[in-house]
Amino acid sequence: MSDQNDSLSIAREALAVEIDGLRQLSYSLNDSFTQAIDAIFALKGKSGNGRLIVSGIGKSGHVANKIAATMASTGTPAFFVHPNEASHGDLGMITENDVVLLLSNSGENAELSDIIAYTQRFGITLIGMTSRPDSSLGKHADIPLIIPRAKEACGIGMAPTTSTTMMIALGDALAVTLLKKNGLTKEDFSVFHPGGKLGQKLKRVDDLMLKMGEFPCLKKDTTMDEVVIAMVEKNVGSCIIIDEKNHVLGIITDGDIKRIMGPEMSKTKAEDVMSSNPKSVQPDALAVEGMDIMLNKFKTPITSLVVTNNAQEIVGMLRIQECLKAGLA
Repeated sequence: MSDQNDSLSIAREALAVEIDGLRQLSYSLNDSFTQAIDAIFALKGKSGNGRLIVSGIGKSGHVANKIAATMASTGTPAFFVHPNEASHGDLGMITENDVVLLLSNSGENAELSDIIAYTQRFGITLIGMTSRPDSSLGKHADIPLIIPRAKEACGIGMAPTTSTTMMIALGDALAVTLLKKNGLTKEDFSVFHPGGKLGQKLKRVDDLMLKMGEFPCLKKDTTMDEVVIAMVEKNVGSCIIIDEKNHVLGIITDGDIKRIMGPEMSKTKAEDVMSSNPKSVQPDALAVEGMDIMLNKFKTPITSLVVTNNAQEIVGMLRIQECLKAGLA
């Protein structure tokens, strides 16, 4: 038990040190952060070809890779260039339309010198993230982002811990600020995340809905025996009742059919059986929103949802089965 308590105590102390470093970082933000945001945001105006090039060596390199990935996934075109590879030809990947974000806690890594010289030679904006403003990176950066000289969380005070945490956090702050400045929506975000659980949750209704022709749509004066035939043919569990302008009047489900089964079906009209004004959703809504309506907005969950456009015309049907197949549960 003593060993466990000691381990927890060390872990909490390390986290406390890093939290203090993040607090110092927050207080240290100044006009340089705003300048960095403006420089990166302006990339969209450079013939649409400007990108953020992120680089660093060692632990800073791992952080740089993460920042590039976060930027790219939140709407800012970005990629990582390894400084050693840059010195052996990859500098050609960096153009005059780009902005370079270079990471180095000390600001004195020899491997970064070629990238620094390259940005100066071709007038490429250089943002330097470092803890030493008087270092080579700090002095040569057009926009120095200075992180506080906070205590490292490791016991010997040498392993990059708090410093790399602050770099990651500062990169996240840049990415989130740019995301909001660019007006990125959930739908835009889904374009960058088509795979995995997140991609599924960000699918839109029109990605999963049945299209016209894949489910029965009939007029209100259709007899119920004809409705049954259409529902058996399409086998989707419901039929949408529409008027001459394709506006939705109601919906008939398998349950409705069971309740009126009998010899009088051929004389019964669809309008006498349908549930009027069924709940609908628009095609550009998130599919999870449609699923929430089906499962949580009625006393008894429903299995189908009408999809209509802005003119209230029928354009599709969202079924709970398609949502479950897509992994939205």
